[in-house]
Amino acid sequence: MTLFAIAFLLALTLATATRLWLAGRHIRHVFGRRDSVPAEFEGRITLDAHRKAADYTVEKTRLGRLDTLAGAVLLLALTFGGGLQWLSVEIARAFDSGGYAHGIALIVSVVVISSLIDLPFSLYRTFVIEAHFGFNRMTLRLFFADMLKHTALGALFGIPLLALVLWLMAVMGESWWLYTWATWIGFNLLVLMIYPTVIAPMFNKFSPLADESLKERIERLLQKCGFRSQGLFVMDSSRRSSHGNAYFTGFGAAKRIVLFDTLISRLAPTEIEAVLAHELGHFSHHHVGKRMAVLFAASFAFLAAAGWLIGQDWFYASLGVEARSTAMALLLFFLAAPPFLFLLNPIASLYSRRHEYEADAYAAAHANAADLVHALVKLYQDNAATLTPDPLHSAFYDSHPPAVLRIARLQAQVR
Repeated sequence: MTLFAIAFLLALTLATATRLWLAGRHIRHVFGRRDSVPAEFEGRITLDAHRKAADYTVEKTRLGRLDTLAGAVLLLALTFGGGLQWLSVEIARAFDSGGYAHGIALIVSVVVISSLIDLPFSLYRTFVIEAHFGFNRMTLRLFFADMLKHTALGALFGIPLLALVLWLMAVMGESWWLYTWATWIGFNLLVLMIYPTVIAPMFNKFSPLADESLKERIERLLQKCGFRSQGLFVMDSSRRSSHGNAYFTGFGAAKRIVLFDTLISRLAPTEIEAVLAHELGHFSHHHVGKRMAVLFAASFAFLAAAGWLIGQDWFYASLGVEARSTAMALLLFFLAAPPFLFLLNPIASLYSRRHEYEADAYAAAHANAADLVHALVKLYQDNAATLTPDPLHSAFYDSHPPAVLRIARLQAQVR
């Protein structure tokens, strides 16, 4: 066994064991505080709602542990188990080995296998856990219709992109990864630009905000913040779930504000204004641009590493593969990298939580901090978000600050 093979096994073992350990900590921490509402939320969150959030969190985390194990087993089966080598040989019976068609078929096959393994987890999450806690409004027909649409979009955009990348790898020599990086940036910007008007309407209906009073309130806020958008829209999220949210999408002249219909039905106008002020804070602080810059910088380093590794014979042999090709190189790299990168999760989470605090401060300055507190408390309760996450689990995974810390900081800013 090569040194890299040993390193990969150690990284996979460490990442999987850490995920399982963190999940166990989270379950014990949340369940152990199930029967007591945190003092900061007494009188705001009922004990029944707190218990529901704890049970919901525990069930999702337990399923996540099984998902983690399934992912590790699949990765071992594809690499040391000879799965990728077998797929390459079988696909070569239909397509010339090493050709574009062979490479595309190989990568698509792995994506399909991974999706099929994930399907039972998605079904259980939606129709057992979400349904049990009263959140799911999705029908089986709608679930599979969405899945078919996602598959069609993946094929429509993904296969041409993959073909282009394989072509770049074949003709651009050792600098292929630099051209691929530029292509990746262009692709991301294209999707970001067309998502609001082309992709999102394939899954949901978007209607102009009809409540004139709320519309005027939001437009005053936008004017106060110097923000321009292409419109205010309400999304029929209640077709799939009772969870509430709001978001901004697009960039440049294509920006638009989207409110979930479930959010409008639950929050008061002043609370909706405060939630939107928080989202405006992200734009004011250029968080979207900063995150994209980090993503592009990381992908630059990522692809540079791939550009070096695909020329090393030991890279293939260490992961159970004899057949060398550009497509196999991409597959191996994208399969092998996550275990090595897992321990960087807390850095990404910390960066995201810092942005959330900045957006909260912006909302407190341009709306009413008390209204944002009221809105968040309602959303925590309606979405069954636990108020007592395990601190270490939260540090690894949570993009938003824990509820207790976030509310405390906002209350200090109440005017």
